[in-house]
Amino acid sequence: MWQYRELIRNLTVADLKNRYQNTALGFLWSLLSPLLLALVLYFIFSHLFGSEENFAINILVGIMAWRFFAIGTSASLSAIVGKASLVTRVYIPRQILVLSNVLANIISSLLEFVILLPILLVLLGYLPMTTPLFLLIHIVYFWFIYGAGLLLSSLFVYFRDINQIWEVLINLLFFCSPIIYPLSIIPAHIMPYYLLNPVTLFIGMYRDVMVAGDLPSLYSIVVVSGFAIAAYLVGSFVFSKLQRRFAEEI
Repeated sequence: MWQYRELIRNLTVADLKNRYQNTALGFLWSLLSPLLLALVLYFIFSHLFGSEENFAINILVGIMAWRFFAIGTSASLSAIVGKASLVTRVYIPRQILVLSNVLANIISSLLEFVILLPILLVLLGYLPMTTPLFLLIHIVYFWFIYGAGLLLSSLFVYFRDINQIWEVLINLLFFCSPIIYPLSIIPAHIMPYYLLNPVTLFIGMYRDVMVAGDLPSLYSIVVVSGFAIAAYLVGSFVFSKLQRRFAEEI
């Protein structure tokens, strides 16, 4: 798709502009929303898990990581249907529409994480030397979300109920991810199944490098890379099979 790089850039910029169009605070909503959510969750759950080390910071980092997944996949649902004119009137690789959407989300998410850094500096009193590694985690996370976006966007063309189903699953996954509680409360016999949720591992890796100052375990790196590769391959395969009738179905 290199020959379409200019179109990808234009679509990405357009997605970013549309997201904050006609809002008084613009991009600031991307920062205020997770901060307010983190504040509410902290006050609600601090009496349960407040004794955990860096509880407030871990909530904030977890929410930032969660938002990239939740917003990226949910926005990708309408990547094809929402740009019907580009699907029916001109020929372009339809994957571009999903790619530009997820690129807009990774740019927005990266800005959120950059703004998060001074907050971490104030709350922790320092920034761990491993902090820059979050960029590498973000790239792997991007490919996982892009693969999921390819799958969801292609299915949504044929099955419009997917958005309702995905909204329910997103809410379920939020509580099945260690955002508001530590992994230590998960029973050992459930942990192998709990770790099948890839978002759990991504959140853990972000916290390792941005809060604890630790390098992610080799196990986590291998597993999340496997999830990202599998999501991309499955998403690409399903997308390529279903895209033949996109114009007719739209």
